[in-house]
Amino acid sequence: MDNMKFIDEELSKLKESGLYNTIRTISDELSSTTIVNGKKVLDMCTNNYLGLANKKELKEAAKEMIDKYGVGPAAVRSIAGTTDKHLELEKKLAEFKHVEATIHLQSGFCANLGVIPTLVGEDDLIFSDELNHASIIDGCRLSKASIIRFNHADPKDLENKLKEYNSKNCRKLIITDGVFSMDGDIAPLADLTEVAKKHGCMIYVDDAHGEGVLGTNGAGIVDHFKLHGIVDVEVGTLSKAFGIVGGFAAGSNKLIEYLKQKVRPFLFSSSVTLADVGAAIKAVDILKSSSSLVEKLWDNARYFQSKMKESGFDIGKTQTPITPVILGDVKIAREFSSKLFEKGIFAQAIGYPTVPIGKARIRVMVHAVHSKEDLDYAIKVFKEIGKELNIIK
Repeated sequence: MDNMKFIDEELSKLKESGLYNTIRTISDELSSTTIVNGKKVLDMCTNNYLGLANKKELKEAAKEMIDKYGVGPAAVRSIAGTTDKHLELEKKLAEFKHVEATIHLQSGFCANLGVIPTLVGEDDLIFSDELNHASIIDGCRLSKASIIRFNHADPKDLENKLKEYNSKNCRKLIITDGVFSMDGDIAPLADLTEVAKKHGCMIYVDDAHGEGVLGTNGAGIVDHFKLHGIVDVEVGTLSKAFGIVGGFAAGSNKLIEYLKQKVRPFLFSSSVTLADVGAAIKAVDILKSSSSLVEKLWDNARYFQSKMKESGFDIGKTQTPITPVILGDVKIAREFSSKLFEKGIFAQAIGYPTVPIGKARIRVMVHAVHSKEDLDYAIKVFKEIGKELNIIK
């Protein structure tokens, strides 16, 4: 008897439905172009918003850390894995985010898995935007709190849901993404904080796609809405606009002191390597010193999106450089992506369960390092394929 037969069945179903994900392989540094599956292509797929993943200053900082500290920390943060550089990064991130303190973790995913269950437990309530990221969903499940989903980016529905639980005496946490990664829209954080204040709830924002993108010099969504000191918990990642790997939570001194005693990835998983820490320190320094990369990112996004709209593509309600080209059927989206790749553009199809059935798309990630010529070529190719597949006229 084959106890693993179900795997063959599930893989067959994925392939038949068009939901099987063929994973491509990158074999070069990330810039405006890279090499994918042996082919030089325009990178419109990675989250390297500001082009920092290949920036010379970050590479040099990483090398310096390896020369001084070696390649691995060999311990968890709470026992013997905290170095002076981890503390320097946490201090610089706090200054960048305009908060009292931060805790540095292995990834944004780890941050949500660790922080959410530290704040609420099985007798508590979480009010979660229905389109929140998988890491938030998993963190909420781990907490064992009761989860009440509210309509996407809808403060009125949130308030109605809260009213239903006014009589329940427990911790209540409102949680939302800052920028929603598949649609590119921004959470109405100012309105959500008003609701939180009115009902005595903690409010938590995962700013993964806002770090380095929104706010002054890319300081994030809280800075964008000028809500410093009002939002209780900010979670961020260093693996997108910062171009490295790692995550963090930001807030008050007492919050971070508490998290350092309780967050399981901090207590039970080795700390981030010093190469990554050194590169992250340099990335924060670059962003604090200049807004030029963030400004170029937004200039490129506005240009590309305006041209795509003019061409007749549905790019949804994006408010950020994330540009969803919504095609509907996942098989069409995968065919579109394959044709893009043939013509030298790397932009993957996204289907269920990442987005709802019938909302498959090509998610285009515009970068600061894209030239106008890069964007013009991409627009030309999108139009050619769109007409070939009867997406646009």
